[in-house]
Amino acid sequence: MTDGAAGEAGGRISTREAARRLGVKPETLYAYVSRGLLGSRRVPGGRGSTYDPAEVAALAARGRAGAEAAGAAGAGAAGSEAGGPGAGGPGAGGPDGGWGRMRTAVTRIDAATGAYAFRGVDAVALAEAYAYEEIAEWLWTGELRPGMRFTAPPAHLAAASAAASALPADAGPLDRMRVAVTAAGASDPLRFDLAPESVLGCARGLIPTLIEALPLAGGGAGAGAGGLGAGVPVARRLWGRLSPREPDEASLRALDTALGLLVDHGLAVSTLAVRVAASARAHPYAAVSAGLGALDGPLHGQAGTLAHRMLVEVLERGSAGPVVAAHLRSGRRVPGLGHRLYRGEDPRARLLFARLAEVPAARDALAAARDTLATAARHQPLYANVDLALAVLSVAGGMPAEAGEAIFAVGRTAGWVAHALEEYAEEPLRLRPAGLYVGPGDAPLPGAK
Repeated sequence: MTDGAAGEAGGRISTREAARRLGVKPETLYAYVSRGLLGSRRVPGGRGSTYDPAEVAALAARGRAGAEAAGAAGAGAAGSEAGGPGAGGPGAGGPDGGWGRMRTAVTRIDAATGAYAFRGVDAVALAEAYAYEEIAEWLWTGELRPGMRFTAPPAHLAAASAAASALPADAGPLDRMRVAVTAAGASDPLRFDLAPESVLGCARGLIPTLIEALPLAGGGAGAGAGGLGAGVPVARRLWGRLSPREPDEASLRALDTALGLLVDHGLAVSTLAVRVAASARAHPYAAVSAGLGALDGPLHGQAGTLAHRMLVEVLERGSAGPVVAAHLRSGRRVPGLGHRLYRGEDPRARLLFARLAEVPAARDALAAARDTLATAARHQPLYANVDLALAVLSVAGGMPAEAGEAIFAVGRTAGWVAHALEEYAEEPLRLRPAGLYVGPGDAPLPGAK
């Protein structure tokens, strides 16, 4: 039986029929399957797949409900450009989609219990048991592939490295990554192919490309990461770009854990930027570029940089007291403490601190972090977040202050791709809210007499 056949015994329907009932193209149907929104079954001895008609009907009903809610919220606005009924499809609109709450099968966060999960599996447990690449594959495909390694395509890496190396010597890692992703995309003639397997092939090459487009730390002396062949883990490659020191196994394990914990964290501002770009059918490189742009701010990606500088100052002064006092006196929040999604401790920080406790070189930075937390929490309950743990990792590794941004960006790229894949399966241009004009009324043409 082929994909175009009518169905099989047992009442299952073909790809063509399932796509017709959902009102989508077969490519979109395959994307639904890859994102876990719909199940499929291969035809024994054939090339096609079949689908449960009841499951297809339920998915179609969710799409209609989302479209109706979006239409009601749009107060009569028409068409997908205005966010009306045309902006529907599974996962869009109303209380479960659109710009209020967006349906996603990637990450679940429970603020009350302080737990978060990737595709239904506890994210902290995943980061404790598996490497970054394996977690990324789980996020993308719902499959665990032990020993998975990513490799940078030579042509893409050459373009990205040349572009990134043209920046001033004092350019930060995030500056170089933004340039590198643009250059890598320009060198990929298949970037406009948004089929799931093509997007995943792009992602598996883009992540190591972003890393290897960065210069070796300290000119490569002692880093041990220059010229490493295929099969080297992402964490090992990234270490050599951030630290001139030869890493021990405990340090590499801590970095790999950090990357795994940061793979995704719901609809953070950078992830939302990625989904908006993907909604306009921007290719994966452009979607990741949107995420990198949104990441470059003190309230998101740069939080780890601020925490790093604070810890360095605590170590120089020998006490957190004057450092915390200086932050509070100037009206600034103490970096690395508190998180708007968690009432208690950030679960990512908890595991990363445990990993760092196994790193001999992290002893002083860990003590400085504990001193900072104890000092700031004297009058109200405060908890460490993942940015403080990242700062301990970067300080202990002899990395620059901006290292936390680079770790965050590399880790989160996998999540951005997962969300882009989800958005490619939705109706295009659905993420466009209606503007509420608050400017002046009708006015004469300026300069007219």
